[in-house]
Amino acid sequence: MQHLHSERMKTPAHFTALSHLPARPERSPPLSRAQSLQQHVIIVSETFAPEINGVAHTLLQLCRGLLAQGYRVSIIRPVQSADQQAPTHAIDQGWCHAQLLITGIPLPGYRSLRFGLASSWHLRRWLADQSVDAIYVATQGPLGLSAVRAANALNIRVCSGFHTNFHSYTHHYRVGFLDVWLRRYCRWFHNQTALTLVPSRQSAVQLDAMGISPCALWSRGVDCQLFDPQRRDDGLRAEWGVGKGAPVLLYVGRLAAEKNLPLAMRSYAALKMCYPDARLVLVGDGPLQGQLARDYPDVIFAGVQRGNELARHYASADIFLFPSLTDTFGNVVLEAMASGLTVVAYDVAAAREHLRQAQNGLSIPAGDEQGFAMAVESLYREPGLRMRLRQQARRDALKLGWAKQVSHFAQLLLNSSQEERCHGDKSRDTLVRTG
Repeated sequence: MQHLHSERMKTPAHFTALSHLPARPERSPPLSRAQSLQQHVIIVSETFAPEINGVAHTLLQLCRGLLAQGYRVSIIRPVQSADQQAPTHAIDQGWCHAQLLITGIPLPGYRSLRFGLASSWHLRRWLADQSVDAIYVATQGPLGLSAVRAANALNIRVCSGFHTNFHSYTHHYRVGFLDVWLRRYCRWFHNQTALTLVPSRQSAVQLDAMGISPCALWSRGVDCQLFDPQRRDDGLRAEWGVGKGAPVLLYVGRLAAEKNLPLAMRSYAALKMCYPDARLVLVGDGPLQGQLARDYPDVIFAGVQRGNELARHYASADIFLFPSLTDTFGNVVLEAMASGLTVVAYDVAAAREHLRQAQNGLSIPAGDEQGFAMAVESLYREPGLRMRLRQQARRDALKLGWAKQVSHFAQLLLNSSQEERCHGDKSRDTLVRTG
């Protein structure tokens, strides 16, 4: 282990793991006077950039935004494969001031992700050497639990984030018997923190039903300079085998069971029956890739894309498919809107927050598979409708920058209120209103 330095719904209201920490964690160098005036935020997560997933992306944008607004940011996370080649990559990229890297083990079914293994005692010793204003725990695994216990022992304000519906994944991986247990653990975990941040009003309702309170809405932003229709590339479209004006369907995300990809594929197959020249591009990888490639040999598998290349793939497509029913938000919806695509999605998560039916996209009632497929076909058939929705999606995305969301996060994390007492002292219908 290393310690590295550089840098419209109304919202209702004992694991001790092994660690490779040294017997006495290294002390940070003394802060300069300017640094000492900064508020110090610790972010704890079992996934972080350059890993590719919604949580890692959100936390990367959060760290960048907090640094830009003058906060001091440190990260506690497991060692990643990238650290073996460049162990200071996050600091070198300016993502944080300091990191505490801990041992991790692969998460079953998600070999690219790791559980962090650190005892709360070791984390408590390290945190005691820092000047910490607040801690944000983004994941509910062993590392997150140890961090919450350490923070509470040191009387440091700690908030949690609800980023992933892990309990809803159980039915996709034939371990549905774990659902009740995971829900109970989730309730117990989040109720150890002062406040739980949720990405949508729908998530707030869900957590209230689970007995988790108080919750506060913290949404997401999008980089409209990176994700821009001007990045459309006719050369890339030619590689896909489509002409300049032919519509292209796009999916971006993990190729995994919980993403409801079979619906996207069936919608595409139905479209092909009427329009044989239709094309579908999948950006990402995952355990379903092999099966999908065998079943749909004409689909274009573009693999994992990052940065400008990812933005180029978005902008070069036309219709974005988001069939997921398990995502708590779905950053890809905002990225597609910013890129000037017409989004077809169920009326959940980000789509519920930001899509307006037949105005800037098509939002389908949850579970209406026929409606989803029909929406895809109608967009393909009607270029005028498609263009109108694409243009409005871009205009709406321009209002969703990250700076405002970062400021809101800092306010929620650092500004405790009299309403936020220990969860155990609050009734289920208590809520924190955030505007």
